[in-house]
Amino acid sequence: MSDCLFCKIIAGEIPSKKVYEDDMIYVFEDIAPAAPVHYLFIPKEHIASAAEVTPDNSAVVAHIFEKIAELAKGPQFENGYRIVSNCGDAAGQSVKHLHFHLLAGREFTWPAG
Repeated sequence: MSDCLFCKIIAGEIPSKKVYEDDMIYVFEDIAPAAPVHYLFIPKEHIASAAEVTPDNSAVVAHIFEKIAELAKGPQFENGYRIVSNCGDAAGQSVKHLHFHLLAGREFTWPAG
């Protein structure tokens, strides 16, 4: 999608600090971190939000969670971590491309913070 911020990051048109990449997903550091560790996991295929996950594209979500489990190792994750995906404007989704925030390195409260 030509006007999608995350599609532009995947294409290399906008710089990012890459953490991981394969043929299905791209992982990078959030530019406005909400925790000491704040990674964004995005599918390379443009999917606008969790509301657009279907049997035809859901394998990428499973792959993302497999990579979260793999990358969430080490001391910064040992006390736990949070995974967040906002869906829609009212939930705070600012970029209309499915993405999962992986946050770690501090204590979190529920439901926000």
